[in-house]
Amino acid sequence: MTSLLVQFTRPLYESLARTYRAAAGKKLAHYGLRFDDLQDPLKDEDVAEALRRLPPDVIVARNCRLRRALDLSLKHEGLPADLLAKQTPELSYLQEVLAEVRAERRERAQLGAPAPYTRIYYD
Repeated sequence: MTSLLVQFTRPLYESLARTYRAAAGKKLAHYGLRFDDLQDPLKDEDVAEALRRLPPDVIVARNCRLRRALDLSLKHEGLPADLLAKQTPELSYLQEVLAEVRAERRERAQLGAPAPYTRIYYD
């Protein structure tokens, strides 16, 4: 019964996902961001570790995009048309490294070893 329900709802779900991704991509491009820029290293240790493993030029480009987006948002503006045409919000720079970090974490958990990177949050 469940697989029948999944078969009927999957096309609707995929259609809604494409529509949402296109709308979110357009909004991100308006500020010059990428989907991976929305990953918060303070909320997810795996994201922080993945960012640490990236080359410095990728990190500098990410920080520049975030600063520019913050500046544009505070000014209630968007990117100029010439820069807007060059934006690629769907281009990923973090997902491959993040998948590797999460696979390492799963492997460590299976072996019973503690994670080499942990952060302590104080409330």
